Amino acid sequence: MQLELIQFFALVCASVLLTGIVLAYLRRRAILDHPNDRSSHETPTPRGGGLAVTAISLAAIAYHAIALDQIDMIWLSAGAAVLAIVSWLDDLHSLSARLRLTVQFTAVAVTLPWLMQDGSITSGWLPYWVEMPLAAIVWVGFINFFNFMDGIDGISGVEAASIGLGLYCLSLVGVFGTPINPGLIIAAAAIGFLVWNWHPARIFLGDVGSIPLGFLLGGLLLQLAVAGYWAPALILPLYYLTDAGVTLTRRLLRGEKVWEAHREHFYQVAVQAGHRHSGVSAAIALTNVILIGLSVWSLDRPLLAILAAAGCVAVLIGWMHLSPRFKRREV
Repeated sequence: MQLELIQFFALVCASVLLTGIVLAYLRRRAILDHPNDRSSHETPTPRGGGLAVTAISLAAIAYHAIALDQIDMIWLSAGAAVLAIVSWLDDLHSLSARLRLTVQFTAVAVTLPWLMQDGSITSGWLPYWVEMPLAAIVWVGFINFFNFMDGIDGISGVEAASIGLGLYCLSLVGVFGTPINPGLIIAAAAIGFLVWNWHPARIFLGDVGSIPLGFLLGGLLLQLAVAGYWAPALILPLYYLTDAGVTLTRRLLRGEKVWEAHREHFYQVAVQAGHRHSGVSAAIALTNVILIGLSVWSLDRPLLAILAAAGCVAVLIGWMHLSPRFKRREV
């Protein structure tokens, strides 16, 4: 464990340094995210910080995977690398949604059999030919949920670090333990990035960061479910799943184009009501700390832990949803 902590802090420092280098490069190339009526920022800000986060995460995971002959992690890293390349091109040139989804489904389809080679998400309740396509759809959905939710300073760094640390905590109690600890690697890279992305953000993650991170974390959560631990796999990302899922459903029911940018997520409502980005991201981080604890508790009491986690997320979303009313009363 001592060696893991040394590696963790080394990766945090590497992420801070490399993100600073990437920031200078993006400024020099004028690769900026310009604000519009759907943005939550007010000044042009470099986007593409994921070049650092993704590079560090993939390099560290792939290095350990190759050294330890962890084939599933090698394939997971390779799929994330392909998505990082395509997503960087999308950051630069705005690729079509059809092309992006095609690449995502291809990466998932190639990687998924390696992650599910030792088990079944439904414990055999569904036949293989049904379970695999459903798992692929869920994984691609998670990738895009993670991307959709990257809308204010610090939020995706907080979520990536939280899920990664949650996976590591589970490994400490003997669940889902591997010699690689990819969750700890991702958490370290995300925390280093937060030094630059915390409000007021000097750099944004971009698709080159959010898409590969969604792929990596989604794959690890699927592996957790395949190992039989479906409760913690649901609890750890529960806030993101709830906010993105509810918002997507509401937009679908109104017949809106769900792939277009908008400002209807609960965290965006809170920011529009006047809360600082840092305050909202900190509230999400605090909730995620509780979710990490509940994910460990779910090993003994899965249903109770899920209910408690749903209650915590409901309180957070309730605060975000009611923020405009509170702010109006204050005025």
